[in-house]
Amino acid sequence: MHNLVARLREHVIVNNPWEPAGDGDPFEGIHEIDSVRERERRLAEVNRMLGRLNRQSIDASDALFAILDGVDVDSGTAAEIGYAFGRGKYISGLRTDFRLAGDNPGSIVNLQVEYFILESGGRIVTDIEAFVDLAREFAAAHER
Repeated sequence: MHNLVARLREHVIVNNPWEPAGDGDPFEGIHEIDSVRERERRLAEVNRMLGRLNRQSIDASDALFAILDGVDVDSGTAAEIGYAFGRGKYISGLRTDFRLAGDNPGSIVNLQVEYFILESGGRIVTDIEAFVDLAREFAAAHER
């Protein structure tokens, strides 16, 4: 995926939720806390912070380019797609996974996820080159 992120960055600004935010690892030291209750409290705090930062990142973005691989689309990715659609963002997806994930042969992934992507004006593609092309096309159409 690192190479894909680099390729996308040639055309669009990428806010990758799996890259460090620059303030260090928010989980650092938490697993060394002796108190189970305190450890759970701190983890819940970090979880809310990461969720908030992810929401802010989507709000500040013009588009969402999502990886749709897995037996089913990752629940966090599906939530991001729904949120981005609700905020009027363009959404496109990449599914390179060969396993069937649609609700029926008429969909490549969960029908609601697919609906949000297509209704946003985006597409679902099955190879990396086509995904990078979608980013290039989006950037060209939205130059400021």
